[in-house]
Amino acid sequence: MFSKLTTLFLVLCLLGACQQSSKTSPNEAAAETEESVKPKKKRPVSVENGKFFEKDEVSMLYGGDDESQHFNINNLELKKEQFHYGIGRERFPALLQPSFTTVAAADSLWKDEDRFLLAYAGDQVKAYSVKDLTRHEVVNDRLNGEPIMAVYCILADLGAIYSRQYGEQELTFALSGYTYYDEEVWEGLDGFVLWDRDTESLWWPLIGRAVSGPLKGVGLLEKDKAHWEDTTWGFVKKNYPQAQVLLSGQDFVRPSEWPELEQTGTLVAEFKQQ
Repeated sequence: MFSKLTTLFLVLCLLGACQQSSKTSPNEAAAETEESVKPKKKRPVSVENGKFFEKDEVSMLYGGDDESQHFNINNLELKKEQFHYGIGRERFPALLQPSFTTVAAADSLWKDEDRFLLAYAGDQVKAYSVKDLTRHEVVNDRLNGEPIMAVYCILADLGAIYSRQYGEQELTFALSGYTYYDEEVWEGLDGFVLWDRDTESLWWPLIGRAVSGPLKGVGLLEKDKAHWEDTTWGFVKKNYPQAQVLLSGQDFVRPSEWPELEQTGTLVAEFKQQ
């Protein structure tokens, strides 16, 4: 009998110890919950702020105080309720004719660990600081004669170099004033929405294509990684002392008019994503 009682007592002690070790303190539980469920930052929801509207039976998206800046979104593939902001399409100084300086002249401005996008082709090398790109978000440029753009979206931490040459047509890009998110894309992060000045189509870089307008479905042309990289100022100045460095603090007067590309059929047929 004594042996049986002893065995039962030991079993109960072991069970109690297991239950105790599996318990989590309230602070630990709260920390685990906070880590697993990180609430999204509250951003202005465009549709709630009247950025979407109808005009003459055409679906429109606010583009600025001037009515001519609104976007025709009759064929928009994205969901209206997932757009954020709507500050106007010319609020960011997306550069059209960027100016550059030398590595030697820029060296006092940057720390070795500062982040840069570096693009190179032929004998030409260009360096764009992510800090400056955060302000411009789009820099329309040329590299060894090819139209390119350097872009960076701070919300999605997306930086890349793209070609702007579509067959015989060169496109020029800028910021729409909107961001967009999709829980199934880029871990649900917001990403900026671009527009091209030539057709006023909207583009969402997080899926790499135009999402409305005459060029809907046409893909963004990211340059091969053999021609660009995401690196640091220390790497740039050590390996490419001849690089042209984007000059900080640039701005310009936004153009009130832009030549419209009317014939888009060939471009769409050649560059539409399959």
